[in-house]
Amino acid sequence: MYKLTLTGIAVLALTLVAFASTAAAKDGRGDRGVVKRGQCSAASHWKLKAKADDGRLETEFEVDQNRVGKRWRVTISRNGSNAFRGIRTTQAPSGSFEVRRLLAGGTGSRIVATAKSLSSGETCRASLSV
Repeated sequence: MYKLTLTGIAVLALTLVAFASTAAAKDGRGDRGVVKRGQCSAASHWKLKAKADDGRLETEFEVDQNRVGKRWRVTISRNGSNAFRGIRTTQAPSGSFEVRRLLAGGTGSRIVATAKSLSSGETCRASLSV
């Protein structure tokens, strides 16, 4: 009888843990989303991340040049529509910049981010599907 009770409690606990992790993944809190990394046309590197967040897309585009004070022209689009356009400057201590945007639309979207150095002409192009 004692073994049967312990087995029942263990099964119930495992069921609750599985349910809790599934619920967290469905509401986006347990989901890391999609992350892609790559190299730009010269020595810089880019990272593009996107994940669903309450019916929108939490998007983050980062370029790491390892040089502080360099200006870049940046654009981010979702499914071909412009979502962001602006100038960003690399910051200390890492010599990188980051653009974060909460975009309309959820999964099934294609995100494209580009950055062009205003001084050297180096270009970064990143894309992913969520």
